[in-house]
Amino acid sequence: MIDLTGRVVLVTGAAGGIGQATARTLVNAGATVLLHDVRLDALKTLKDELGESAETFEADLSDAAATQQMWDDALAAHGRIDVLINNAGTYPPAPLEQSLEDWTGVWDFSLAVNLVAPAVLCRAAVLAFAKQDLGGIIVNLASRAAFRGEDPEYWHYAAAKAGIVAMTRTIARQYGRQGVTAFAVAPGYVDTPLNQVFKETVGVQVAADQTGLGEVAQPQDVANVLAFLASGLAKHATGTTIDVNGASYVR
Repeated sequence: MIDLTGRVVLVTGAAGGIGQATARTLVNAGATVLLHDVRLDALKTLKDELGESAETFEADLSDAAATQQMWDDALAAHGRIDVLINNAGTYPPAPLEQSLEDWTGVWDFSLAVNLVAPAVLCRAAVLAFAKQDLGGIIVNLASRAAFRGEDPEYWHYAAAKAGIVAMTRTIARQYGRQGVTAFAVAPGYVDTPLNQVFKETVGVQVAADQTGLGEVAQPQDVANVLAFLASGLAKHATGTTIDVNGASYVR
């Protein structure tokens, strides 16, 4: 069993499907969790469930300054953060038929939340972890889309997630001797509200048929991997991207 007793973990997007499963898994393993989201009702419900092991923080990740302030507030809560899990994400469509202004507007928002905000938090984490005796761990949520590409309306999402992979590799290569390890996790289709539009218009079975298992991943499947990486047991796998896609795309 993974033991995270004494570890302080910041999870962004904690009110989402993967975020909630991850928070529960971390707390069950002994961690203290710092939960970020903008969905305050869902965040409060999760906090009430997890009790004293959880604290909540709100921030609009499309705002870099607000993202940095959220980190500062979270760091101040216990004087340290041992693990950063960049889980928050957004998935708005950008049809080619949109005006250029609207199309690039979606790109700006998507890149701000899916790439720039994780970069801001990674920057803050690297600076903080380098000062901590035991360093720290960064786990960034990428996507199968970083390698396989994405559907026609989601170029921006694939581009952002490819950036996450490249950023994670750079951090791992450049800051390991300062005590920083960094990993990316690349899910395929996961049965969460983020994929609700696909579920309603195309159907989960279509996604399941693309996998080698004949089924889609559940949030807990991703949470298990995140908890393992948060444990520090995979130190020499730093820089790695772990696929969680049921062999729907094999690299």
